[in-house]
Order: sequence, then C-alpha cells, then structure tokens
Amino acid sequence: MLAFTKTLLKPGYIRLLWFCVPAIAAVIGITQGADFYNNFLIFKQVFWHTIDQKNLYLAYPNEYLDKNHYGPFFSLIIAPFAILPVPVGVFLWIMANIAILFFAIHQLPLSTWSKNAILLIALIEALTAIQNVQFNPMLTAWIVLAYVFTKRNHTLLATAFIVAGMLVKIYGIVGFAFIFFSNDYKKFITYSLMWSVVFFVAPMILADPEFIVQSYVDWYNSLVEKNEENLSTYLFTGMQDISFMGFVRRVSGLYTLPNWYFLIPAAILSLIPLLRFSQHAETSFQLTYLAQLLIGLVIFSSSAESPTYVIAVTGFAIWYVLQGPTPPLHIYLLLFLLLILTVFSPTDLFPRYIRENYVIKYSLKALPCMIAWLIISWQLITTNHRTKAYG
Repeated sequence: MLAFTKTLLKPGYIRLLWFCVPAIAAVIGITQGADFYNNFLIFKQVFWHTIDQKNLYLAYPNEYLDKNHYGPFFSLIIAPFAILPVPVGVFLWIMANIAILFFAIHQLPLSTWSKNAILLIALIEALTAIQNVQFNPMLTAWIVLAYVFTKRNHTLLATAFIVAGMLVKIYGIVGFAFIFFSNDYKKFITYSLMWSVVFFVAPMILADPEFIVQSYVDWYNSLVEKNEENLSTYLFTGMQDISFMGFVRRVSGLYTLPNWYFLIPAAILSLIPLLRFSQHAETSFQLTYLAQLLIGLVIFSSSAESPTYVIAVTGFAIWYVLQGPTPPLHIYLLLFLLLILTVFSPTDLFPRYIRENYVIKYSLKALPCMIAWLIISWQLITTNHRTKAYG
C-alpha cells in the first residue's frame, strides 16, 4: 500500500490523474446533455443577458433551471466560453478550472511531494465540483494565488485575484486577510481600491452603466433571498447548508438556531491568530492560516453544498502536509474520516442508504472539516511556527 501511494505521488502520475480523469468525466457528462451542464447554461447566459441588458437574477425556465447568483463581473470571466458552442464551452470551462487549480497548488511554497499530496487529496472533490460544472475550483485557485502573490510581494496581482473573487462570489473576500502578510499594507489597500473600481465598472464594456449598477443591487438582493431559502427549505435535510451550523441544527433538532451563534465565535477564532504579529512572517503560520480560511469560508456558510467542498478539502490538504512527513495518529484518522465522509460520501462508491439517511440528513460531510478547523485554530493560537518545520 505504501509503495502504491508513493507511485501515485510521482509528478507524472498526479498530472495524468489530475487532467485525464476530469477530461473523461467532462466528455461523458457532455453526452448526457443539459442535465449535466445546466450550471454552464446559467453562466453562459450571464454573459448574453448582460449584452441584452436583461435582469441577471430572474428565473429563465426556458433557458435553464435555478437562478444565477454570481456578480455582474462574472459576465467577463465567462465571456470566452459563452461565445463558443455549448459542448466546446463546457469542456474548456471545466478544464480551465482544473488547470488553474493545478497551477495554483504548484505555486505554494512547499515541496514537490507536498504539492502532489494536496492534489491527490483534492482530486475527487475537484471532480465532484466539475461534474456540477462549478466555478469553485477556480475560486479556490484565486484565493491560493492571492496568498502566493502576497508572499512574493506581487501586490498588484494578489489584490486583483482577491477583488475578482469577491465580485464574482462573495467568498473571495476572505483574501483581504492576507494584508497581514504583506510588506506594504498601504500598497495593498491602494491596489485593492483600484481593482474594486476597475472591476466594478469593467462589465460596462458590455452594457450601459445604469444596467450594471442596478445589477449589483439585484445581486445583493438575490444573495439575501438565497440565504433565506437555504435556512428554510433545507432545515431538516437536503444538499444545502452542509455547514457547521447545518450539522448542529440537524443533529440537535434546534432548527431555528441563528447563524450568528456560530459566526461570531468563528470570526473571533479567525482574528485572534492575527494578533500574533511575531508569527506573521513565518511560512508555516501563513499556510496554516490559509488552510483555516479555505475551510472556514465553507463550513460557516449556509450556502455550502457538496461541490463547494473542493475549497475546504484543498484547505484541509494544505494543513495536512504541514503536519510533517509522519503526522500524529489522530491526523491520519482525521484524513481517513475526511476521505470517507467528505470526499467519497457523494459518490457511487458510498452506500446510498447511509448517504441519504445519515450523511445528508445530518450534514456529516462537514464534520471532518469542522474538527480540522478547530484543531487548526488551536495551532494558530498556540504553536510557535518559528521552530516548526513544514512540508
């Protein structure tokens, strides 16, 4: 088993798995038609509805199921794919998501072994995301790259990824925490403001300014509406609210527990480590904090669903490789729990009865990431990263 794992972690095998498996899944999915790529139809129409100046957040049942919940800036991100024939656009969109996440992981200040381990752990979750033709792998990559470029003092690029992520999907806002790792916080703030203006007005290339401004207002209202739907429609079961809050609500039966009972303590535990100014320059501390952010923005979101977990699992994997070449037994056990409950539970390899009656019913997909987030928070507060070796 050890020899098999070492073989899998060789760069050539990882690259083959990382690109070939999603490519095959994409081709198979595309042959299934709109049931597979419905999300891409939503994304595609963000571009065309912007061109036609049609409300981006209404339901269009003759075009696709569900609604758009991404910001107007997304119209520019999806544009190169939206103008292509749908099968081609879907395939290239999927592979672009896979490629940029691969690239981002390889930019981390870690050993080759560690990078390959991260990719191997995150592979199935990335596959789950692209089988839903999601944006989440790309968003994960943007957050990772925002950290990488902050560390390299490429503040212009770092802040571009942060603001872009925020204006497409609010999750990207967590990247502003990297200002604590910047050597020039004034430049960080200046570039952030600059990109906020540039990216806010950029969609006006496609439509009138009045329409774009109104679209941002409509976007805010759609997010408020979506959050209310998550808390009401999926109180007892379902594939939404797979979060810390959802887990506690479903296990305890206290379905009316408000989110702020969880969000305030989570915010405090995320901010306390930033008071350890002597640790800010340590790469181990920075990577651990990156892991905490990636996991936290998923498990503390009532909008968290199964394809969102590529973000959290990537964070878990980054933290896991920081535990050294031989992690403690409880870390191994937590990785095993993650693979079972978080990674494989949505797949056909997992018993359907257990998935539907336990994993989904009680939001157990979130449990391993919840445990990891608490351990990470403790490490960030107590560990001296100046003396800690890392991958």
